[in-house]
This record gives sequence, C-alpha cells and structure tokens, in this order.
Amino acid sequence: MKAVRFSSFGHPLKVAEVVEEPDVALQPGEARLEVLATPINPSDLLTLSGQYGSLPKLPAVPGNEGVGRVVEVKDASAVRVGDVVFLPLGGGTWRTRMVVPAEGLVPVPPGMDLKQAAMMFINPPTADIMLREFVALQPGDWVLQNAANSGVGRYLISLAKLAGYKTLNVVRREELAKELTELGADVVLTDTDDLPERVRAATGGAKVRLAIDAVGGDSTRRLGDSLATGGTVVNYGVMSGKGPKLSAAASIFKDITLRGFWLVLWMKRSPREKQAETFARLAKLVAQGTLRTPVEGTFALDQVNEALARAMEGGRAGKVLFTPNGPL
Repeated sequence: MKAVRFSSFGHPLKVAEVVEEPDVALQPGEARLEVLATPINPSDLLTLSGQYGSLPKLPAVPGNEGVGRVVEVKDASAVRVGDVVFLPLGGGTWRTRMVVPAEGLVPVPPGMDLKQAAMMFINPPTADIMLREFVALQPGDWVLQNAANSGVGRYLISLAKLAGYKTLNVVRREELAKELTELGADVVLTDTDDLPERVRAATGGAKVRLAIDAVGGDSTRRLGDSLATGGTVVNYGVMSGKGPKLSAAASIFKDITLRGFWLVLWMKRSPREKQAETFARLAKLVAQGTLRTPVEGTFALDQVNEALARAMEGGRAGKVLFTPNGPL
C-alpha cells in the first residue's frame, strides 16, 4: 500500500512524501477500501502547512474526502465486496487503500460520476449551508460572493439559481465572466476598490444582505461596504493570507455583521438527521449533474509534488484529484 505522509508542518512541496505501508489485517466489523478518487482541497494545503483550524498528530496522511471500492470486509453486513462508497470524512484519504469501520459507510448512488462524487462532502455542503443558515433569503434576493470561480463559488452559483436567488460574483480575472455566466451567474465583477458602486449599479440599488467571503483582507472589506444596512458577511477562507476585516463605516454606521463558517463545527453542532438530509439532498443534485465542478487534472500518488504544485497555482480551470489506483 502507498500513502502520502507528512512528518512536519511546512510548505506542502517540502513536507509531503510518498511512503510504502503494509496492509493490516482486518478486525471484525471493518472493511478494506481501494481509494478511487480523492481531491486536494484548500483545507488540505493549510493542514500540510500547519495553518488549519484542526491539525493531526504527526506523522499523518492528508486528505479528507473521496470515493472508494470495498475489496474486503470482515464480519459485517453493512457493505459487500465491490460496493462503491464515500470515504469517511477526515480519514486520511491520500492513499491507495484504507481500513475503516464498515458500519456507516454510505454507498455512492449508481451512475454518479465518481470524480464529482469524490468532491461532494466538503464544498457542496459549505456552499449550501452558508446560503441557508445566516440570512433568511427570499426568491429574487441578491447574494454577493468573492472567489466565485472556486469550487465552493461554483456550487453556490448553482444552488442559488435553484433557490431563485440572484448572484453577484466577484473574481480577479475578467476572462472568467463568460464561463461563470454560462454556469448561471447573474453578474460577474472584478475585485477592485469601486466594487460597492458597481454592485449598486448592477442591482439597481437593491438591498444586498448576504456576502460570502473566501479571500479575507481588503476583499472582505469591499464586500462589507457593498451590503445594505444590517447585512452579513460570512467568511470561510483566507486565500489572501490575511484575516477578514470590515471598514468602520460598515461595522459602525451600517451594522454589518462578520461571521465565520467552518464545516467541521457545523457537523459537531448539527443533529445527525439534519446532516443526513443535507448530504442526501446534495448527493441527488450531484448525481443528476445539477451540481458539478470542473476537474483540472488527475494524478497518481507518485506524482504528489506535481499534483500539489498544480493545486497551488492560480488560474486553474478546476480541481486537482488523486486517482491512487489508476485513472477513472
């Protein structure tokens, strides 16, 4: 068995290595999975560098989601050999095989694109929950977001369209406008200091009450300045490397609220029934092709440095995935 491992925190290209690990014997109730596809998410890169909100005990195997096939099971009827299932969240998925409890494994719906399924358990619920749980939106309302070409950003565009919301999508590169408009974006704007004025012009002065922020720093400030009085900015990432901030005009005179969102905390606080309903609803949309995100490329584990370098590059056209047991 091969796995990506890191024994210290630092630059991902310097700390990640591929190692051989022996297969372990199954204990009763366990299943052995061959990993079919697992993505490189921003949270994985932050974990490698030691900057994520929850860090593993070292040495550790990165990777938080994906899909796999059952190749062996012992004294359990929850799954059978040959079943294709979602990998347990946070299980250290950048490996060729993994041993997990059989009970609780969730089958991948028949016919679902496995690459899309591998990316289903982090970015789609992040977009869905931020749309649903911070501001009570009505059909026709506007939602403002930056990093609109990211995985979460693309899912948010599709989910907002399904709900009847209109989206203002902020990006760094003008050439992304056509692609995002074809996906369903209503307005695409570049992230410049006159953003508040251009938001007002694009919406006809409508009251925009929710902004979604993945960038931090001055980009957060521009979102806050673009909202109506009493609006909320929800921050879920700091792509700029700087913490989110609001202007004094936004926080004092417009009563703008800055909130944070982390899926890990939501899962700790939410009842299992609510989590199951959320994931089942999103899985159906992914299976239908309604929710999807482009894949930039797939890599074997032995190409870990090439895969990480691509995942950290700007201007990518989609997500980077490992396919540890060969191309899909």
